[in-house]
Amino acid sequence: MAGSTFGNQFKIMTWGESHGAGVGVVIDGCPAGIPLAESDIQVMLNKRKPGQSKYTTPRKEDDEVEILSGIFEGKTTGTPISMVVRNKTQRSADYSEIARFYRPGHADYTFDEKYGFRDYRGGGRSSGRETIGRVAAGAVAVKILATLGISICTYSKEIGGIAASYDNFDKEQIEKNPFRMPDEKAAAQVEEYAMKQIEQGDSIGGIIECVIDGMMPGIGEPVFDKLDAKLAQAVFSIGAVKGFEIGSGFNAARLTGTENNDAFYMNNGKVEKKTNNAGGILGGMSDGSQIVFRTAIKPTPSISSVQDTVNKDGEDIKVSIKGRHDPMIVPRAVVVVESMAALALVDLIFENMTSRIDN
Repeated sequence: MAGSTFGNQFKIMTWGESHGAGVGVVIDGCPAGIPLAESDIQVMLNKRKPGQSKYTTPRKEDDEVEILSGIFEGKTTGTPISMVVRNKTQRSADYSEIARFYRPGHADYTFDEKYGFRDYRGGGRSSGRETIGRVAAGAVAVKILATLGISICTYSKEIGGIAASYDNFDKEQIEKNPFRMPDEKAAAQVEEYAMKQIEQGDSIGGIIECVIDGMMPGIGEPVFDKLDAKLAQAVFSIGAVKGFEIGSGFNAARLTGTENNDAFYMNNGKVEKKTNNAGGILGGMSDGSQIVFRTAIKPTPSISSVQDTVNKDGEDIKVSIKGRHDPMIVPRAVVVVESMAALALVDLIFENMTSRIDN
């Protein structure tokens, strides 16, 4: 299988399947001398692990990470870092009947068409469990960014059509409610709506917003490797993502040039912008202002409601998906989006070191 790597200078390769022995990642290109321990990785993995609330899959996994290489005396050595999280509570029998039909909204049909064979246990390689490797690598990238004064705040902007209000924005609320919303009132409304959908055997989607502060200007390449293009690629590689926008996004199509352009001005000898419709990126390169993007997450396709599909014998059938599934994937996807953003940023920052001799 091709396509399991991401990045050029700071490169990762994820491996493993949902119901295999484990999942993990290999990082190549991490500089030596960065203090790193398993506890640094575990903090972020705990944000995506299953069984956190009644609004996530009941599958219970500790998701404890083991660092197998690339660390000596508590610091990175500059050699490849390999990490593994072992699967401990696989229930493959829950998926045995899936081998005979195609689940709506899943990659079952396309896997069969591409390879003529698929691991039907929980989706195999296309399972959301693959994102463990991304988050483990993302934790390292976040630590590198922190040394450069760059921070990322990611949260659920909207779930089931219920949006967090910027007027009620409270960063501390992100880790205080099961939906990772920065608005306590909106989170309460989501809870009420989510319970109704769970009772009906249905699922809901949402929108995740990511805000990056402290980014230096000039990161990203002007043509194919634009910073916004790399962020979009990174985020779109997450299985549940169906949309991406940066800055004013799709609303830019409704504005005039006068309304959408960000006017420049001088502030204590520094060039700044009066607005940020560009989302912190101009011409594919960071402009030094806050980077803001949003991504749309589809409703979880595994639902117990009866759906129409076909089996491998070419017959029309009706199915109700069994097993342990998330009624919404948005809260657990927040840290995955943050991880992929961090990986894209670090890769382009390292690449930028060759753009000028004084770098």
